[in-house]
Amino acid sequence: MSGKTLILGIESTAHTFGVAIIDEDFTVLADERSTLDVPLGSGIHPQKAAEHHAQNACRLIISALNKANISPDKLAGIAYSAGPGLGPALRVGATAARALSILFKKPIYAVHHAIGHIELAIKFTNSIDPLVVLVSGGHTAITAFSDGKWRIYGETLDITLGNLIDQFARELGLPFPGGPHVELLARKSQNYILLPYTVKGNNVMYSGLLTYAINLASKYKLEDLCYSLQETAFSMLVEAVERALVQLDKREIVLTGGVASNSRLQEMLRQMAEIHGAKVLVSPKRYNPDNGVQIAIVGLYLHEHNLSVPVEKAIVKQRWRLDEVDIPWRM
Repeated sequence: MSGKTLILGIESTAHTFGVAIIDEDFTVLADERSTLDVPLGSGIHPQKAAEHHAQNACRLIISALNKANISPDKLAGIAYSAGPGLGPALRVGATAARALSILFKKPIYAVHHAIGHIELAIKFTNSIDPLVVLVSGGHTAITAFSDGKWRIYGETLDITLGNLIDQFARELGLPFPGGPHVELLARKSQNYILLPYTVKGNNVMYSGLLTYAINLASKYKLEDLCYSLQETAFSMLVEAVERALVQLDKREIVLTGGVASNSRLQEMLRQMAEIHGAKVLVSPKRYNPDNGVQIAIVGLYLHEHNLSVPVEKAIVKQRWRLDEVDIPWRM
């Protein structure tokens, strides 16, 4: 361990507070997490998430340092999720990062949460030049790298895929997060119910599908609705991805984000990609949900390019598009 560059990453955009430590070889030395317990029929309350994070931050930071068997003075820098996300939750992570930076005189790095998902997936799948499909509660984006930035070639025009599934699950009385429960129920049916399908160019819209599906809850079996919702929502996304894949002539699709763990979505993307001679790569399941490792990885890139921020400017951005972020490590 002696002499290696070590970065601590803090994730706090939504319901998960995560702390990870990686070294310059991208070896994960610690990956500690705590997730807010969301009551049945409820969503993520920003203030409740912030309270959860504040209660667990010190414990998880100490646990990560112990797991990595290092003292804070051995760290090369502190990275934190600066946005986008829930304001109160983000501020807890930023406050913890600033405190560590000041206390131990370490540089601090502001990381875009979505860039974290993307860069983690590329690193862990050994992808070269992919079309990235990022699907989570906070993001639904089809992106590829060009001219110094991750460019958007398709996205949601209203709610995200993860938001669609979570809201649908909540309205039908399923636990949070709704994705795994909807997926399990969907496997029990092949009875397709016709639902709204909205694709505009390379973009998708899910709010009409959500409203329509919820309104059918009293008329159909839950398994049939879950199956139909997945098939419709995923087909919309796959159509948009296929269009971007052909337009950009890519040979790799990297799937990442919380919804990336859905086996049916993976299957549909692979069926489409095979037609075009492309392959689908999925980041390891443990790293699809929000985690500190994704923040530490981007923090390491920023550290290598001397892109720290002054502590007084280590703020949060609740709204921050991923195509606004300069990516010098891919120049």
